[in-house]
Amino acid sequence: MAKRDYYEVLEVARTATEADLKKAYRRLAMKFHPDRNPDDATAEESFKEAKEAYEVLSDPQKRAAYDQFGHAGLDPSRGGGGGMDPGEVFGDIFGEVFGDIFGGGRRGGRQVYRGADLRYELELDLEQAVFGHGAEIELNTLGECEPCAGTGAAKGSTPQRCGTCNGVGQVRMKQGIFAVQQPCPRCKGRGVQIDKPCDSCLGQGRVRRSRTLQVKVPAGVDNGDRIRLTGEGEAGRNGGPAGDLYVEVAVRKHEIFEREGADLSCEVPIPFTTAALGGEIEVPTLAGHATVKVPPESQTGRVFRLKGQGVRPVRGGAVGDLYCKVSIETPVSLSSEQKDLLKKFESSLKSDPKRHSPRSSSWLSGVKKFFEAMG
Repeated sequence: MAKRDYYEVLEVARTATEADLKKAYRRLAMKFHPDRNPDDATAEESFKEAKEAYEVLSDPQKRAAYDQFGHAGLDPSRGGGGGMDPGEVFGDIFGEVFGDIFGGGRRGGRQVYRGADLRYELELDLEQAVFGHGAEIELNTLGECEPCAGTGAAKGSTPQRCGTCNGVGQVRMKQGIFAVQQPCPRCKGRGVQIDKPCDSCLGQGRVRRSRTLQVKVPAGVDNGDRIRLTGEGEAGRNGGPAGDLYVEVAVRKHEIFEREGADLSCEVPIPFTTAALGGEIEVPTLAGHATVKVPPESQTGRVFRLKGQGVRPVRGGAVGDLYCKVSIETPVSLSSEQKDLLKKFESSLKSDPKRHSPRSSSWLSGVKKFFEAMG
């Protein structure tokens, strides 16, 4: 029986990328796997056919030969789908196709595992978060053992493929139509056996060590933002790739400013004479000082906006503003003379309270009506 075109088998175009091939293979493998199609010889053949097509097209050299000469351009000993154990093929699927999902894969005929991702909380001052910062952090993590280069084997020896799982790292236990994969009891899921363990890591391939990293914090970061350092997490096992390090920003509380997105705000106390008569006050900004003109008869809570004195967001966009809210400060530690002057000033206001204190007069009027309604 003539073999079908491999691109037709995987239902992809001849220009398909490696990702397209993997996606197609994954879909067909799950669809035709014998465990999902018991006693269906046709499904098993389709399963093997898809496996064979993927093995050829996922290999650049084999694919080039196949594209030029078709099936005749391949060594017959490489293309056979017959005689394959479905369980072994299923192990290959998890090791090669689904490794990106479950953190595993195969390298050099053995099971490899990606290292764990790590999280580090980096505390910053507001100024450091706004303008950017170069930080130095220390980590205590599992790193690759240098004497054995992560293999776990002593110098002069090499790990041997496990005979129980054939290097897959897992064994398949079948119960009816269901199949359960478990770590191999002989090699503990590593896929290899180490007869002479490394003295430094005792065969684990990884050792715990302290290391220092430089972190470049971009300008404009805020609470909860994360900086990803690829490959700076825990070392992988069996030569697998290292995980990533996620540096999470935590901005310390500032004595003057509060931040909300790109905007900053602060409260500025002013003398009651300035609020009444008007004047100029000096307010702080992250870039220095600025002058704000306070109009006469300003009340507590009045907000002044300083455009462009906020934060430029780390993801781009317009620079925020600074909002200064004034708070009128009542004078304290008055002398007898100052108290007398204030009493005279108070008496002068009582001549026309509605004019000089409209809010107070309105509020007292409302209170009076409230009690009259209750009575």
